[in-house]
Amino acid sequence: MLGKELRVLRELKRKQAAAAADPGEEPGSYTAESVSAKLGFSRAKLSRVEAGEIPLPKLADLEALMDEYGVIEPSDRDVLLQMQRDSLKSEPLTTYRNVLPSGMPRYLGLERESVRIRGFENNVVHGLLQDEQYAKALMGSAKIVEERTTDAVAGSVQARMERKTLLDDGREVHIILTENTLRTLIGSPEVMRAQYAEIMRLCGQDNVEVQIIPEDLLTYRAAFNFTMLDFDDLDAVVQSDAYGSTTMWSKPSDVGQYQRQFDAMVKAAPGPDQTPSFLKELEKKLWK
Repeated sequence: MLGKELRVLRELKRKQAAAAADPGEEPGSYTAESVSAKLGFSRAKLSRVEAGEIPLPKLADLEALMDEYGVIEPSDRDVLLQMQRDSLKSEPLTTYRNVLPSGMPRYLGLERESVRIRGFENNVVHGLLQDEQYAKALMGSAKIVEERTTDAVAGSVQARMERKTLLDDGREVHIILTENTLRTLIGSPEVMRAQYAEIMRLCGQDNVEVQIIPEDLLTYRAAFNFTMLDFDDLDAVVQSDAYGSTTMWSKPSDVGQYQRQFDAMVKAAPGPDQTPSFLKELEKKLWK
């Protein structure tokens, strides 16, 4: 996570430098090579740090990179410093400041890098499956309680819809929902019908699978929502949300526990090919 954030910060500075350069000037500012040479790093070291292959144990190295990338706000520097400390530990990471110095939400940065996403939701429809009207109603219902402005809600909805572009690039996505998530009225019956239609549409994509655990099926259900992210060049991570915080696990023993939970629910739930018919029947019962 730290390496990927440092890469995003470097790329932002590179783009800013390129935009400000004279038309005839040779590009090259803020490449991995130029930053490595300026700070006395080996090219391989910075590349491996950015890829998440090795940690950055020296505080002075991180301070130098933050100075080079213009990270001057104390709160932003604190986030990176905490990430550096957490990267040297093996315990789960809990963050109470979700936005990184680059402006990118921490979890979404990892999600974009993943090659496979598997998730379980037992309260609301998983964010990657949400219809726009469902997302608006869901976030709007919490607006007063969470003291959010109308603009903030609109921005969150837009970000959630943009996030769904991940489903169009072919990566494997497998989501398990409980029937309860689909019985809970969000917005209106019209909103729920649109949400059902959106799930059915996504089920038609070759890379997306959705399973639903029926309410009357006597089987195992995980106690909390979670999402597992798999990568080409990093170990898998598991993320779970609570109010005001996101917890992530990367230890193989922790990830393995969530993998077993997911596999058990996949085995017990009706197959993905049954999801459209299940939704049609549920719509007739609840929202006609």
